[in-house]
Amino acid sequence: MRTLLVLGLAFVAAAGAAFYILTIPVVFTASDLPDHAPDVSNGKNLFIAGGCAECHAVPVGACDSLDIEDETQLAGGRCLRTDVGTFYAPNISPDPESGIGGWSTLDFVNAMKRGVAPGGVHLYLVFPYTSYQRMRFSDLIDLKACLDTLPPVRSAVRDNDLRFPYNIRRGVGIFQRLYVDGKTFVPDPDTTESVNRGGYLVLGPGHCTECHSPRNALGGVIAREAFAGAKSPEGRGDAPNITTSPEGIGDWSQQDIVYFLETGSDPDFDVVGESMIPVQENMARLPASDREAIAAFLKTLPARPDSAETP
Repeated sequence: MRTLLVLGLAFVAAAGAAFYILTIPVVFTASDLPDHAPDVSNGKNLFIAGGCAECHAVPVGACDSLDIEDETQLAGGRCLRTDVGTFYAPNISPDPESGIGGWSTLDFVNAMKRGVAPGGVHLYLVFPYTSYQRMRFSDLIDLKACLDTLPPVRSAVRDNDLRFPYNIRRGVGIFQRLYVDGKTFVPDPDTTESVNRGGYLVLGPGHCTECHSPRNALGGVIAREAFAGAKSPEGRGDAPNITTSPEGIGDWSQQDIVYFLETGSDPDFDVVGESMIPVQENMARLPASDREAIAAFLKTLPARPDSAETP
């Protein structure tokens, strides 16, 4: 019995040590950042493309409301109800105490590209850093500069209410080891500048993969079914297949996609609904060239049948 106890304790100690090592935050250092003068105007465009306000601005009425009054009031508080519990969007205003006013540019880059907040805190993947990691350092510097121009707002956001084991934040480090590499989007030299621009917006700041792709048990996107549709994490309908298959948008022309992004109307005379409404409204605010680029990229996606995870 004593031997079994010793072996059991040794196993627990070894498992604990392995867990600790595997979940050590991986971050960038100041030397990784380029010498770049912030462009607030570009940062504003990225703010819109990324839909920052839709999650972090104060919601109107209930915490799960998609309506906001002022996109500059980034005091947080919106709730995201999922199968593992309820998440509450944090304050990302420049307030130094309750927001990110005390964050350096490096802190912000590590949150966006590594999913790690100051102090080595792992961020839950409801924050789509698995897509934001594809953004260029210069664009993230511009985005941080834009956020710094917004009004600081003091707020008290509730703690996440998650069930075990998802409430063990350190465990997110395992997910990050598997799905977060911090690599920036690499343009395809064999395609057009417009397609590459669209790929950057879709795979990076636009984080379209996050909603339109099914996930495995760990929460990682199933690569072979990317963009083939998925259940909405909020339980409000489903994100449709947007590949070039007949089940997706294969019958849409590039201009059909552009028109949809601009107006919210599709070729079947239907209109955008549910959580896609604010996304489409943001797409309508982007430069026309960006909508053209997004459409051009989507037309290059391989045709895939509806995901098995999509009802």
